[in-house]
Amino acid sequence: MSDILENEGSECGSATNFIHDIIDEDMREGVCDTVHTRFPPEPNGYLHIGSAKAIWINSSTAKKYGGLFNLRYDDTNPMKESDEYVRSIYEDLCWLGAEPNGGVYYGSDYFEQCYEYAVKLIRDGNAYVCDLSREDLERYRGDADDYSDKGIVSPYRDRPTEESLDLFRRMKEGEFPDGARTLRAKIDPNSDNSYLRDPVIYRIRHVHHHRQGDAWCIYPMYDFAHPIQDAIEGITYSLCSTEFRNHRPLYDWVVEKCGFEHRPKQREFGRMNVTYTVMSKRFLRFLVEHGVVDGWDDPRMPTLSGLRRRGYTPGAIFDFVSRSGVSNTDTTAAAELLDYCLREELGDTAPRRVCVTEPIKVVVDNYPEDKTEYFPLPNHPAHPELGTREVAFTRELYIEASDFAEVPPPKFHRLRPDGEVRLMGAYIVRLTDIVKNDDGSIRELHVTADLETGSGMPSDGRKVKGTVHWVSAAHCEDIDIVLYDRLFTIPDVASYTTSDHNVEEILEFVNPDSARRLTHAKAEPSIAELRPGEAVQFVRMGYYTPDSKESGVFNRIIPLKDGYRPG
Repeated sequence: MSDILENEGSECGSATNFIHDIIDEDMREGVCDTVHTRFPPEPNGYLHIGSAKAIWINSSTAKKYGGLFNLRYDDTNPMKESDEYVRSIYEDLCWLGAEPNGGVYYGSDYFEQCYEYAVKLIRDGNAYVCDLSREDLERYRGDADDYSDKGIVSPYRDRPTEESLDLFRRMKEGEFPDGARTLRAKIDPNSDNSYLRDPVIYRIRHVHHHRQGDAWCIYPMYDFAHPIQDAIEGITYSLCSTEFRNHRPLYDWVVEKCGFEHRPKQREFGRMNVTYTVMSKRFLRFLVEHGVVDGWDDPRMPTLSGLRRRGYTPGAIFDFVSRSGVSNTDTTAAAELLDYCLREELGDTAPRRVCVTEPIKVVVDNYPEDKTEYFPLPNHPAHPELGTREVAFTRELYIEASDFAEVPPPKFHRLRPDGEVRLMGAYIVRLTDIVKNDDGSIRELHVTADLETGSGMPSDGRKVKGTVHWVSAAHCEDIDIVLYDRLFTIPDVASYTTSDHNVEEILEFVNPDSARRLTHAKAEPSIAELRPGEAVQFVRMGYYTPDSKESGVFNRIIPLKDGYRPG
């Protein structure tokens, strides 16, 4: 997987990557001679395809410049954090091949240092304890989008230093209830940038922490803790999404006022949305908790664990992110592009196997009942070096129900009354009889084979227009198949994930056919060798992988084609 990051890093070294342009300029001017990046996820949910962009940008940038890449869990808000999410995040990074060569850290491990820096700010006159309620705080700070509404200065802004120090100590010791007081940075209550209007940097929360237990009841805000953590770890480039662009002056203020000689540089890149899906953890959690999906790793989910279970590969995901580009504006990438990247990879790497997904029995009347012969089929038509495998042929077979039509439509070149088809790699057969059940459904088809055409190649002297795949009824594995499709029916479902919309509204756009199960599919026995995550092309049907949770079940990754071509 390191090759993926190496290749992506090289590609991103072009002039089109503005982040690398900044680094190159800094190095030419001697501002920086090393590159140290970090990925700071909050462990309150599973990572998704949008997270992959941040992982790729930070890890490939560090790799390109021979630098370091840290994983730092932003666990400064204990309300919805858990060890489950911590484990899943690390597993996702390792699966992507973005192992943190700079180390694994936790924001909570810096709580004592953050507290000491907060005390320093108070002593230096740069912070004060404020008694305003949460509602009053929001009202006093004014409208973030209206520059003319500068809000109201807190009546506690000029609180004496010693009084703020005493109150902050008592906040730490648990004397006050949640929301009773906050610690605010003393910056500029009249700033055009609302994030500089004396932002809250500590709040009281009597909540058990997944790592620190009950040692703390005050927790630093991300905008205060993050620059401190970056500076301590020696991060040189704090690369984050555009939602933090207006936070950058606050980031720089914290680094300066805390007195750090090492000053990381924050730069922002555009977030990546993807059609036919949602990225908000609030909405993803809603889908999980309300049983719309069967967990964070449901193969329909945009989470990395869901994509992994579905059968997507790290190479295809990073290829998709790379093709989507690096810019300083938010973008929306087509879900079809991700599938295109995956098809390009699997088309060249996935071995071929035969599976009849919706079987109908075929009896070859003129073939001996006690005979079994073996025909060679290529493991990959484009790669002869991968060799062939022997597939058993017997009197009773299975073919796809869709490969037969009792009343065929125009230009139907598969099995039909009085018609001939070639059984892939084997004989040409002609339909002779249709046996039905009492309810009119088909029990089995009877055919006769031209036993002089056993080479399975046109060179045997017979030509027919249709070829169908098959498996021996006596030599096959019985499996279930889940045909996955888009979870949502409209491409712009992300527009319904803003705070202005109720979470339940997206239920209207859930695709009722996003997971369709086919039972008792018949596959050649060699598929039993496959392990979860290993992709295989079921000939003519699509790409599949064994499910990681349910034995005997194969997930369809993607169909063979959809007509999409990248622009």
